[in-house]
Amino acid sequence: MPSAVRIVRLLLAAALLLVGVATAQESNDTITVYKSPGCGCCEKWAEHLRATGFRVDARDAANLNAVRRELGVPSRLAGCHTAKIGRYVVEGHVPADQIKRLLQEQPDVAGISVPGMPVGSPGMEGPGGHDYDVFSWDKVGRTRLFATVPPLSR
Repeated sequence: MPSAVRIVRLLLAAALLLVGVATAQESNDTITVYKSPGCGCCEKWAEHLRATGFRVDARDAANLNAVRRELGVPSRLAGCHTAKIGRYVVEGHVPADQIKRLLQEQPDVAGISVPGMPVGSPGMEGPGGHDYDVFSWDKVGRTRLFATVPPLSR
């Protein structure tokens, strides 16, 4: 039969593990968005994220290209705004469900991006949208198709 001291140690270890899991979940719910001051589509994208359960820390950035360089976003994948969640970078109008997929699957990538500003992406809703691609990139800048998603305006 295990000693009382061992049981207490096991219970303490389990409690610390649960605290760590809760902290990791909290950090995966908060996304820091770097955006141009007064950008309407950036605000709409932030609203899209909030509506799907993310906490958004929106920060105006005078030089988004400097933010992208610092976070390692390949220039060919540049979008409208740049965000950071957990260990990942999210560039442009990426749908919330793709961010949640990224966090759930935890692939060995640096981030995901929707380059440009495609009509029909979150924050860019409107008629004339079409399917668009979400790309991932790794730490050396290699890109891959992460998903092809339909426009929100359908």
